[in-house]
Amino acid sequence: MIWGVTHRATRVAALMCAAGSLAACDVLFPVEPTLKPQARPAVVSVPPQVARPTSQKSAMLRSYLNQVEQAQLSQGLLRQDGGGLDAPFTPDVLARNFEQIAFYNEYDGNFVGRGGSSPLRRWQGPVRMEVLFGPGVPPSQRRADQDAINRYSRRLARVTGHPVSAIGAPNFLIVIASEDDRADTLAEAATRIPGITSNSLRALRNMRRDTYCAVAAYAAGSDPSVYTAAVAVIRAENPDLLRLSCIHEELAQGLGLANDSPAARPSIFNDDDEFALLTDHDELLLQMLYDPRLRPGMSAAEAAPITRIIARELVKGEL
Repeated sequence: MIWGVTHRATRVAALMCAAGSLAACDVLFPVEPTLKPQARPAVVSVPPQVARPTSQKSAMLRSYLNQVEQAQLSQGLLRQDGGGLDAPFTPDVLARNFEQIAFYNEYDGNFVGRGGSSPLRRWQGPVRMEVLFGPGVPPSQRRADQDAINRYSRRLARVTGHPVSAIGAPNFLIVIASEDDRADTLAEAATRIPGITSNSLRALRNMRRDTYCAVAAYAAGSDPSVYTAAVAVIRAENPDLLRLSCIHEELAQGLGLANDSPAARPSIFNDDDEFALLTDHDELLLQMLYDPRLRPGMSAAEAAPITRIIARELVKGEL
């Protein structure tokens, strides 16, 4: 079952002779003669890693997304400050935002229509993330993205109190690929996690041009409200900040915050793109999601009295 479909030096020492010739050198130490010439160790030449050339379609998409990022920055969007005095929120607002984001789906399973209400969903077992890069992703971008995901996974673990890491056999794959190689990289992803098929990833292969990233979470076990796998897709053509914004939103949504809300502020779970990175408000949403007083499968009505108590505790702790 698919739930929670969303979108966004070595030093070298040398002895040198002053005269510049071997005859002018003083021999200071005896040299053990060898009767057999010593074979030199084989030198294995490792070709430098280079990205596969991109198509004109991918290049045009990269140019378009760069323009998108610049336009958003020029309007004061894609903030990275975590929320400030201009975006206060009360316990009631936090509880309301949690209900809208944790108990509804942003899209249906095909990324076409809006999703409906849903029970609370989250992971029970450890979350193990791994990145799959398409051949068109340059080495420098791979290093930057891998470092960002490693750091972010540690932050998610700290905030939720749930085991989240980038080591071990993966059950949460992050595909970073271009328009040219997304389909092939997703085909590889389908072979990496039990319960995920190439057909179940069809919507991620056919993303619309205005979808920068997306995630699909799966419940393949006995409890349809417990996630067992997830696959996020991030367009490699995204410029640096948009790509990092996608990492923050999709990985958090893949943990169970599956929806966006136009009322959520300061939050990345809002289509207005005011904030690029996970905010202080969003960290509280993740804490609420994995609070042991809540359990997978609860309805919004069942959870409401508890979430209001948790929200008051968390916001009071922030003041």
